[in-house]
Amino acid sequence: MDNKDYTILICDDDADITAALRIYLAQEGYQIICAENGLEAVRMLDKHVVHLVLLDVMMPIMDGIQAAVKIRESSNVPILFLSAKSEDTDRILGLHMGGDDYITKPFNPVELMARIKAALRRYARLGGMGAGVGQAATAQATTASAAASPTAQATTATASAAAALSAATSTSANPEGAPEGSENIYQTGDLVLDDNRKQVMFDGEEVSLTALEYNILKLLMANMDRVYTSAQIYEAVWDEPALQVPKTVSVHIRHIREKIEINPKDPRYLKVIYGLGYKVVKLA
Repeated sequence: MDNKDYTILICDDDADITAALRIYLAQEGYQIICAENGLEAVRMLDKHVVHLVLLDVMMPIMDGIQAAVKIRESSNVPILFLSAKSEDTDRILGLHMGGDDYITKPFNPVELMARIKAALRRYARLGGMGAGVGQAATAQATTASAAASPTAQATTATASAAAALSAATSTSANPEGAPEGSENIYQTGDLVLDDNRKQVMFDGEEVSLTALEYNILKLLMANMDRVYTSAQIYEAVWDEPALQVPKTVSVHIRHIREKIEINPKDPRYLKVIYGLGYKVVKLA
């Protein structure tokens, strides 16, 4: 897909920032719709096919955190928070409430565009998996799925990301217990990740993951019992240098645990190796 095939929703109550974002995004060729508060953004997602949301945190009527929680009830569309709050606690809160990234104001336009492209690339790889319910969400998943073709991936993925994902999937293509001839299916106990269908099943039920959560779990399940540091996970999944990222990774790990573990505080599959990193345990 070209940039013109992607629609980005800008949600900010500051007219000057919205105008600036429109200029930056229009120069890159993206389609743009705007909202002035979180409630308006939530309603727009029900009416429009949206591939990424730029969401301010502090807004009237419904703030960005509340809006993100509401959006996550039905959609896994990437959410990038834009906020003047730069404390670690604010960043962690934003990620914990469903954000894929957190960018502080004032932001560097070049960095913002790079993060948008990275988020869209990850989302396209998964075909907009688990987008949610309703006509807009269904169309969103279909549109992003087209972008997940080998041709689209080859033209958008960077060489380093492709190498990392290739290394992650080359070691366990046919796990024990997978159907004969099936590739890219990873299983441990009752947890199954089918990378052909971009689907995760736990105890027979489908698990809805964001693009980042899926790619983290895929990396760990493709290399079961191998310990990955936060930096290694970040560089492989985010495709960016790992600079002060442990808390960012830990938030997403916590989200995954809440979805695949019966007791997230006493995990069976996704383990923390204290002082070293994380791993998925291979179970019979």
